[in-house]
Amino acid sequence: MRRAAAAGLGAVALTDHDTLDGIPEAVQAGERAGVRVIPGCEFSVGVPWGEMHLLGYFLPTGWAPLDGLLRTSRADRERRGLEIASRLRAIGVPLPDQEVLREAGGGAVGRPHVARALCRLNLVATEQEAFDRYLGWGKPANVPKRLPLFRDVARVVHEAGGVVSAAHLKDRGSRNVLAQLRADGLDAVETRHPMHLPEVRARLTDFSRALGLGCTGGSDWHGDAPDLSPGGMLGGQEVPADWLDALESLRPVAPARRD
Repeated sequence: MRRAAAAGLGAVALTDHDTLDGIPEAVQAGERAGVRVIPGCEFSVGVPWGEMHLLGYFLPTGWAPLDGLLRTSRADRERRGLEIASRLRAIGVPLPDQEVLREAGGGAVGRPHVARALCRLNLVATEQEAFDRYLGWGKPANVPKRLPLFRDVARVVHEAGGVVSAAHLKDRGSRNVLAQLRADGLDAVETRHPMHLPEVRARLTDFSRALGLGCTGGSDWHGDAPDLSPGGMLGGQEVPADWLDALESLRPVAPARRD
């Protein structure tokens, strides 16, 4: 949060994958630094073409239905991470389970943690090499996720009083796709993202506005890395403040009880 303030940001959304555990500390740190923290989460969901990342914003902590969904997702993440490690060992890459869990540090396990463990043990030179050789789609240690359906996650987020935005769709974001997602509960589209070229941003923005969807944006910052692009740095995306106001106006009028 101190770095966000130094970068001139007035607000930051914390959207870790499948966990809200960092939210209370982040909110307190944001108050000290003068940065508003939007409590959120990033979900992996099932859609017709396979997997999509979904951003949930304005989420409460300690709400049982949402916590249950997140526990299930984290358990599957750990299962997947350890299966990836097992597959690596089967092809001669000596990665112990505990090294993957060590990288996750008690949080939700993901392929980046496997890649970092491989780097730390000098089994690959870079995280990108880990994905190119072992972890990417179609590679020998890739393990598919068990994905909840988009509409089911959107329903839980709405019941919690939050909104959902489709993350970094790139060329998947056709008007027809967005119209179907809107029918299933989509509120907004992440139009500004480091992987979105100007023409993709413009197209997604036009479709979103035509369909009455909000726009979101962000750096998708996962921490510092040697090959991090300027757009992927904290504060690397210019997101208008009025987008946040518009997004907040999309919250359900009468969210469900959270006790």
